[in-house]
Amino acid sequence: MRRALDFEAPPRDHRPRSGSSADALRPRIAAALDADPDVTVAQLHRELEWSGSRNTLAAAVRRVKEERSPRTTGTRTSNTRIASAADIPLFSTSFVGRGEELHKIRVLLGDSRLVTVAGPGGIGKTRLAAEAATAYRRAFSDGIRFVELAALRSESLLPQTILDTLGFDERDTPDRSATESLLESVRSKHLLLVLDNCEHLVGACAELISLILRHTEHVKILATSREVLSIPDEYVHVLEPLSTSDHRDPDRPGAAIELFENRASAALSGFTITNSSRDAARRVCTQLDGMPLAIELACARLTALSVEDLAERLDDRLALLTTGNRGGPSRHRSLHATVEWSYDLCTTQEQVLWARLSIFSEGFDLAMAESICAGVPVDAASILDTITGLIGKSVLQRTTSEGRVRFKMLETIRHFGAGKLSDDEKAELRVEHLRWCAELVHAARRSWTGAEQEGASTRLRENRANLRSALQTALTDRGHETLHLASGVVATWFLWSSAFSVREHRMWVTEFLALADLTGDVVPQLYATLGVLQTMQGDRAEAVRTLDTAARRAREIGDDATLAFALQTQGLNTYLGGDFEGGERHLSDALALFERLPGITDLMWTAHIEMGMLYSSSGEDERAAEHFAFVHARASAAGEKWMLSYAVYGLGLVALVRGRYDEAITHAIEALALNRAFDDTVGATLVTDLLAWAEAAAGSGERAAVLLGAASSMWDSFGMQLYGSRHWVQRREVYESRARTALGSSVYSASHRRGSTLSMAELIAFALDEELPDSHGPSSYPAAGLSPRERDIAQCVAEGLTNKEIADRLVLSVRTVEGHVAHVLRKLGLARRHQVAAALTVDRVREV
Repeated sequence: MRRALDFEAPPRDHRPRSGSSADALRPRIAAALDADPDVTVAQLHRELEWSGSRNTLAAAVRRVKEERSPRTTGTRTSNTRIASAADIPLFSTSFVGRGEELHKIRVLLGDSRLVTVAGPGGIGKTRLAAEAATAYRRAFSDGIRFVELAALRSESLLPQTILDTLGFDERDTPDRSATESLLESVRSKHLLLVLDNCEHLVGACAELISLILRHTEHVKILATSREVLSIPDEYVHVLEPLSTSDHRDPDRPGAAIELFENRASAALSGFTITNSSRDAARRVCTQLDGMPLAIELACARLTALSVEDLAERLDDRLALLTTGNRGGPSRHRSLHATVEWSYDLCTTQEQVLWARLSIFSEGFDLAMAESICAGVPVDAASILDTITGLIGKSVLQRTTSEGRVRFKMLETIRHFGAGKLSDDEKAELRVEHLRWCAELVHAARRSWTGAEQEGASTRLRENRANLRSALQTALTDRGHETLHLASGVVATWFLWSSAFSVREHRMWVTEFLALADLTGDVVPQLYATLGVLQTMQGDRAEAVRTLDTAARRAREIGDDATLAFALQTQGLNTYLGGDFEGGERHLSDALALFERLPGITDLMWTAHIEMGMLYSSSGEDERAAEHFAFVHARASAAGEKWMLSYAVYGLGLVALVRGRYDEAITHAIEALALNRAFDDTVGATLVTDLLAWAEAAAGSGERAAVLLGAASSMWDSFGMQLYGSRHWVQRREVYESRARTALGSSVYSASHRRGSTLSMAELIAFALDEELPDSHGPSSYPAAGLSPRERDIAQCVAEGLTNKEIADRLVLSVRTVEGHVAHVLRKLGLARRHQVAAALTVDRVREV
């Protein structure tokens, strides 16, 4: 019998085992457990018509359960949390007609390490993968990671994209490629990696997946693709269209009819399939080949058509369009025909805008559409109404986040729209799109030291895919204008705090600097930005060379602003390396230049923060406080939050040096609260370390250990610990020692490991004493009995296992086990763990 996903196969035991008269029943026992995990031995005795002893039957049941339980030998430390539902795409519509496929995926993932769900666009591959990830995420102790690849156009970014989504905290060193870091981060993990929409990167995906499978033991991969990967480890599950009849009972409607009724009722309130419309509905679904996307698009027309009219129109339209794509599979031709028909039902303005909107990656808002896509015959004033029409025809999807409305297309629809553009139209739109992205970044720079900063950061973050697409356009096109626009985007020094990770920002800068035809004022700016990124990653030797080049080129063209930037970063890099005098000299020179230059407030404030950090390290706390207070006063007055968070951090650092630990804790918590509005992992990590040090100094050893674990993992996620600075690491070791001494090595290590598993949201909630809803906690059951999971937990407790050992056996988090144990004790009316064994013994006697 195939192994179900929820259970990890036990180690093979080749030793002879004495037989049992009930062993022949084991397949039927397993099937009964699949049907009802709570089935009792007494029930099995009756249902299986077993004539032997119940004890023998109970032993057979126990062996079946043991074989399906996770292995308990060895230990494994997890460096991440189990994926929450927020990591997996959410859908507003119900999941219809794929229950059997969902079970099939469960079985396949139990047997295979790589499963590819294959099929044409619109057949429901992404939806099935998302449902599978949601349903089976507890089976993987290191979680589920869902990676959407549809908007990714560069094969070179594939490892980095997956690495960013993983969120595992492995050290990034300058001499390690993204692929090497990815393999290292998952080497010992037990997780499911879902790669959605691999078809346009099929070669790169196949190569990378093969590497992952060769270098790991417990990573499983679920891929969706229109084209199979064609590698030896792959098990392909071809996702078939929905059937119009139930294969178990041909007289009953199938999943396609169920989907039709479900989506039709959403489009037309109160709709139901009646006896008079049932045949027409079946004809519609049959002619659409049971394709989910095609059915959904057709149902959107029921606001204007009856089911019978819909069936008649489809008859004519599909007959005309079935030859539209002779090279594709038949079902793909049918889907194309359906989309083509929906396209024909649009107005001329809607058709034109549909095609133009295909330029966007992973969404856009109304202002973006008006700026980039307006033009005859769709002027800016008519775009709102035209978008509304496209939403009504299910061409566009509307999403909201933090009160902001955005729109997106399904990839099939987006590609269809792109196919309606001529080469000249595509080229013109790409340039307009790049111009818009460049202006987005320039606007962020203009507002970066004011009250609009947080909104600018949000807009950068939600348009990350559009920025990537625009930069790739420039690298491909290499025209003078496109290179000028794109290089200006990449040279923006703070993009790593909002748009990209430190690692990705460094990659983009490096790629543009490698272009031989890139010239002009932007080149020294790119070198200066690269120097900052190298410094933050602890790559000081490379940073020295890069910053020397930046300073030299800035002097050659008389660019004092970039020269000050380069000198400032030289100061930081030198100070972190232990040369305080050299660092102070460079920073002082930079500040002197900044004082004479208007409009470079952000970098000037940064230089003051870095000078404050230097003085706090050299014991000059008064001078340090002056620099931090300078930024604090000006940022507060301007309504700015990002640099304010660093200034508050600095004041906390001064308080720590002065022995005012409670004050340091207060400042660190405030800084972390300010930082949460940005994607600034560097700042959050720095503040977390400070909070940990202050907690350790104040005597809160356990909180300090958790925070130290979190900070250590976060540093590893983008570079070296504490910028690779030895004197900073030594400072941390003092507080680590205090916490370890206060707690003892065992408790300290456990708390440190707990911190290393926290996500950023969980870390901030922990630091701010906020409560997050526990998506992995136990379900609420009546106090009259234990749930199946609680029975498993109780049995483990009765065997004397610790919470950590139980978590390893049942593939759960320790935190979840703690919650379950508390529920078990409460429901059984017990006060101590050792009493559970006796309670279970009484229960088994009563059951038999």
